[in-house]
Amino acid sequence: MKTNWRIFALGLVLVFVGSIAAHLVQTTNGVTIKDVRFIGANGNLQSGLLYVPEGVTAQTKAPAILAVHGYINTREVQSGFAIEYSRRGYVVLSIDQTGHGYSEGAAFSAGFGGPAALQYLRGLDIVDVDNIGMEGHSMGGWTVLAAAATYPDDYKSIVLEGSSVGAPFAAEGTADWPRNVSVVFSAYDEFSSLMWGVDKADDVEQSPKLMAFFSSETPVEEGKIYGDIAAGNARILWQPPVTHPGDHLSRAAIGHSVDWFAQTLDGARPLPADNQIWFYKEFATLIGLVGFVVLIMGTLNGLLSLPWLRDLQATPVAAAHTTRGPKWWGIFLFSALFPVANYYPLFTLAESLFPASALLPQTITSQVAFWAVINGAVAGLVGLVIRTQPVVFPINIARSLVLAGAAVFVAYLSAVIVDFFLKVDFRFWFVGVKLLTAERFATALVYLVPFTIYFVLAMRALHGGLSVAGQSLRATYTLNALALMGGFLVFLIMQYAALFSNGILLTPSEPLNTIVMFQFVPLLLTAAIISTFLYQRTASYLPGAFANALLVTWFVVAGQATQYAAG
Repeated sequence: MKTNWRIFALGLVLVFVGSIAAHLVQTTNGVTIKDVRFIGANGNLQSGLLYVPEGVTAQTKAPAILAVHGYINTREVQSGFAIEYSRRGYVVLSIDQTGHGYSEGAAFSAGFGGPAALQYLRGLDIVDVDNIGMEGHSMGGWTVLAAAATYPDDYKSIVLEGSSVGAPFAAEGTADWPRNVSVVFSAYDEFSSLMWGVDKADDVEQSPKLMAFFSSETPVEEGKIYGDIAAGNARILWQPPVTHPGDHLSRAAIGHSVDWFAQTLDGARPLPADNQIWFYKEFATLIGLVGFVVLIMGTLNGLLSLPWLRDLQATPVAAAHTTRGPKWWGIFLFSALFPVANYYPLFTLAESLFPASALLPQTITSQVAFWAVINGAVAGLVGLVIRTQPVVFPINIARSLVLAGAAVFVAYLSAVIVDFFLKVDFRFWFVGVKLLTAERFATALVYLVPFTIYFVLAMRALHGGLSVAGQSLRATYTLNALALMGGFLVFLIMQYAALFSNGILLTPSEPLNTIVMFQFVPLLLTAAIISTFLYQRTASYLPGAFANALLVTWFVVAGQATQYAAG
């Protein structure tokens, strides 16, 4: 019995060691972090994390910064910026945009939540209202620009990270509006055409739109201040050598932001811009994320030792192949490549077939679900055609559901505890596990149906069609993982090899869906590991399919934007 729960114990250790370490980093120098809610437009509740430096009170006010994430991200993605601002003495409000995270309303509505957030920040008695800055990444830039347009006298400077003034979602910039702007637009940003009208991000200094914004008749010089900070019309451009989402993992991108606020706001602590510690927190939450997956596997393993669930353990069925011959390689390559080949077409089709509605309120989740159902159906048909193994629905379906549900519940409980006591989540970069609001829980029940269909069909095809007699566990895990996510991994490598070599993606018209594809790699890797882990113990694809359906539905629905909001 003790042996069966060792993996569980390891998962707990990783979860709490990583989370505690992350908490210690983000509260360095006595910073406290509060989970806040405030009323936004139309009475909708908005969510934020409030970072308060030590010693800041109503009597000793501090300068403040509103920090905002980009599209389909959440407030925690801005933690690198928030950590560096707060340890320099700024009060920081990192919000969830409307329709994101724990904020109500629909995405893109009410100025993305920016105007209400700025007023909430100004209303705090600990804030020096004469020294407020705003920083936004991507759509977060349009969020702070919406705040600046609504309240043009209520801030002092802005940092646009991977964002722009003007079309498609912000007011046009002028020589005097917004006040004191630093444009941090990375040299390999995937959205250069959308933001600044140039094919290659590295050519942004030649953008007519940027030149007009800087009141320059010649290409903008990186690092040169145009205009005057004291007059409020200063402009500066920086181009870190990273991608659009790479801004969050860039010491240069964060450093330029820190430096601009040091120049434009008064009252902060003098700390060099290159003195940064945020990456320790990023590494710590990665440990927590790995521990989260190990915890799920440990819970599954431990529960299988209990009397009522022990019957799920079965003698392994015969392998589908005696060796990895041409037939096996054909199935493997099809499994890895076909889902990637239809990714962009199916996402485009789903966008037109399933506009955001009360039933399916999340556009990107609907696209992923549509992709999943189509590829699950194809996997099921392939399984029938190649006759790998008979379709078997064991009588222990109820026990498989209980096993999967109990394991995901334990994982969810760990996320609740870590969020409540430590104000961190399990994440790396923009891949993070968030809790579900009541509204999103109801939404998850709807999307659970297509994701369950996908995993039942795909896991049967995976384990029934690719098992090889005498294959080592290491080879089994590796090949199963590559069959599910290998095609996406290879394609992304090709995409970014092209971007870093010639400045343009292989699919330049698909920057958003390409970035969304990033999450397919860790998600499908995790799904392959969990499903293989359970198949080795139960000889059934159903427990793993159910566990993955619950886990992926939770992950996707909690982290995606809601484009349709009731009422």
